[in-house]
Amino acid sequence: MNLWRLVRREILARKLSAALAVLTVGVAVGVLVAQVGLLRAYDAHTERVLHAKQTEADRELAAMEDEYRKAMKELGFNVLILPREQDLAAFWMNGAATTTMPEEDVAVLARTGTTLMRHLLPIVQQRIHWPEKQREIILVGTRGEVPILNRGQKEPMLEAVPEGRAVVGHQLAADLGLKPGSTITLLGMPLEVLDVRPRQGAADDHTIWISLAAAQKMLGLEGRINAIEALKCECATTDRQSVDRDIAALTAAITAAIPDVQVVVRDNRVMVRARARLEAKRVHEESIRKWEADRAELRSQREGFAAILVPLVIVGAAASVAGLTLMNVRERRSEIGILRAVGLRSRQILLVLLARAALVGVAGAVAGCVLGTMAAAILAAREGDSPAVTSVAPVVLAAVAAAPMVSVLAALVPAMTAVQHDPAEILCQE
Repeated sequence: MNLWRLVRREILARKLSAALAVLTVGVAVGVLVAQVGLLRAYDAHTERVLHAKQTEADRELAAMEDEYRKAMKELGFNVLILPREQDLAAFWMNGAATTTMPEEDVAVLARTGTTLMRHLLPIVQQRIHWPEKQREIILVGTRGEVPILNRGQKEPMLEAVPEGRAVVGHQLAADLGLKPGSTITLLGMPLEVLDVRPRQGAADDHTIWISLAAAQKMLGLEGRINAIEALKCECATTDRQSVDRDIAALTAAITAAIPDVQVVVRDNRVMVRARARLEAKRVHEESIRKWEADRAELRSQREGFAAILVPLVIVGAAASVAGLTLMNVRERRSEIGILRAVGLRSRQILLVLLARAALVGVAGAVAGCVLGTMAAAILAAREGDSPAVTSVAPVVLAAVAAAPMVSVLAALVPAMTAVQHDPAEILCQE
């Protein structure tokens, strides 16, 4: 007698029992596939959200740093390079240097390619008498900032003053009623006021800035400068020891390139710049860490729920298949006894019962995978996720392979119990 024909008849003879077994397996597989699908959809969705948040946070950080940079720019340069013989006490009292060094020094320093500073600005300055206005001023000459080798030119902190123009200190402009467009004469040279400097509350409020070449000619200092101003690059940390190490390294790099100088670092400004940049970075990283922690906690809750639900459903399905198989063989004891009496071996009957369980497992797995994938898609869509079918493909294949084996194992004990009875005994009892 053909084995598969017997299996087909066995299933058709007990349609309700087979349907219940398929439904039981389908529910178990469907729950498994749906849970995995939801987790995969959650991962994909939150990964996209995290990427979007990272991109947004990067933009905010860039904007924040740009705002900090603009704010810090108002602090001005924080490194001052003076000739070695310059008396610092006299410099601070006069508001200007009284000694000079070669203008070529700024080019030498730029060629070092140092990464410790940027925005090199050569200046010549001197306290002079302004005969046309009968008052003391500080004359400052400067040219465009000199870019450091291989670092590229940054947006200048201080624009060069064109020939024939002047930038006037705030207090000086207020005293003389000067504004952009006004005309002044300085040591016989007519100059148009290009701009008025913001209030500094120091000697800078009594300065007139002109081009470096014009100032050198007025002061008889062609090819000479009094100082080089620069901006120290931001610190990696803001503790005192780290800042001191950075300042020492900067000083060593400068004096190695141009030995006959002294370096003054306004380190309070250095600290402000460093703290500002680090605060922007800290806010950015803290936002991302908080979101990642929330994401991990929510996923852990979902995994914990799935870790409890899925095993319970699978065990319940296996128990249900075993119970249905036991009920089926008890109801059909007489039929099994007749089949044994007409010559069908115990092994063949066992194979029929186990093959029925395997087919039930396959049918339930297929139905469960379809329903589970659909359920995952619907539930994920409600939460704003968009799962891809391919994300659960490995689970579907595993379920289709594992469900028949679980069904066979669940039906094995009831089936073996049924075929071990003597057919004569069964028929006599019936």
